Amino acid sequence: MEQREHLGSRLGFILLSAGCAIGIGNVWKFPYMAGQYGGGIFVLIYLFFLVILGLPVLTMEFAVGRAAQKSPVRMYHALGAKRGWRAHGYATLAGNALLMMFYTTVSGWMLRYFVSTASGELQAQVNSGMTAEVMREQFDGFFSGVLADPWTMMLYMGIVVAVSTLVLLLGVQKGLERVTKYMMLALIIIMVVLAVYTCCFIPGGGEGLKFYLLPSTDRLLETGLVNVISGAMQQAFFTLSLGIGAMAIFGSYIGKDRSLLGEAVRVTALDTSVAFCSGLIIFPACFAYGIQPDSGPNLIFITLPHVFANMPGGRIVGSAFFVFMSFAALSTVLAVLENLIACLMDILHCKRRIACLAVGVGIFLLSLPCVFGYNLWSDFKPFGGSSTVQDLEDFIVSQLLLPLGALTFTLFCTTRYGWGWDNFIGEANLGKGAKIKAWMKPYIRFVLPLIIVAVFVLSLVSFFA
Repeated sequence: MEQREHLGSRLGFILLSAGCAIGIGNVWKFPYMAGQYGGGIFVLIYLFFLVILGLPVLTMEFAVGRAAQKSPVRMYHALGAKRGWRAHGYATLAGNALLMMFYTTVSGWMLRYFVSTASGELQAQVNSGMTAEVMREQFDGFFSGVLADPWTMMLYMGIVVAVSTLVLLLGVQKGLERVTKYMMLALIIIMVVLAVYTCCFIPGGGEGLKFYLLPSTDRLLETGLVNVISGAMQQAFFTLSLGIGAMAIFGSYIGKDRSLLGEAVRVTALDTSVAFCSGLIIFPACFAYGIQPDSGPNLIFITLPHVFANMPGGRIVGSAFFVFMSFAALSTVLAVLENLIACLMDILHCKRRIACLAVGVGIFLLSLPCVFGYNLWSDFKPFGGSSTVQDLEDFIVSQLLLPLGALTFTLFCTTRYGWGWDNFIGEANLGKGAKIKAWMKPYIRFVLPLIIVAVFVLSLVSFFA
């Protein structure tokens, strides 16, 4: 078995952990949820739950990973946990695989849209004489055409998997850490440039900023308090990829010179900044061109191409935007595939290159049902209506594995039946930086599990409603 690798720097750890969290949940899901749930009021409630919910669970994942120095599938074994806890280690392996079964496909969409925007193919769908409604129908038709073509979708999904596998073959420091550093820095630069452009140089974007930045009780009443709270709690989980060990693996790659609450704060702040800036890019543009902000998941693939088609220099701005989207998606793919590779190396005691190839080929094959769910297998409707294979996979990960996994980490770190509070505190507070205080114990031990259960129940009720 190869000697366990470690990250070369603290910056690498922060960027890698943030890169895992920063993804489609930030730049696709967060803006459309903010649009659906009332703009500024949703953002405010989301930030509240990120602090009281996301930060403590993220700290626990880091602590378990660093103490175990193993992948999620072996971390409970390393900490001497009983068989019941160990089952969650295998559940994290399944959760990461399930996440990649649809995430690689959606990442392929981002790459496809970048190529289509940069080449002018997307802009060629419309002309100046079209009405807004006809233009929207054209982009709707283009997106439907993308989904209906299984071979092109398979190609772009395969490119995402192949590029990620090649990077990870180079190792943790030379491949994953080095590439993620450059990609994250490029992502941040592109994001800031686009946010400045849409906020400052698009006439009429001020109303979009008001919608996004100013909380409104009127919009809260229109949307419904329970719906907004439920959506904000779900997004706090989804944005940090909590509960499936995606963050625990990076805890296992770092040293003990820094306390983990402070690192969790930095990762969460970077993740939230990207999500926040994506709203600064999208909402001013939507309001400037008369686009409804509550367009839902179609906001990126149908609504925004409409905006770019009408915008001066829209082809350049649109290309930069989909590069931004592609980098955000790829950062998560790299991080989660690394998790799967580490698990396979721990289970089979094999070399990295064998694990990389096995995971690359396996995820490509496992992603095909999601690809075919929009075309060859479109008759399969797991929830009726217009539901797809992706909806089923997303439901299992987002509504079941994430909250239940977060609950497991919380109980394992705070009860005497698991690792225990003293062991958790001893690991989390080791090193310089912000510490978990004694007064936080009642909240983390008793209140936090209840909040997680509430998230689980509300998300199920909301989904089936």
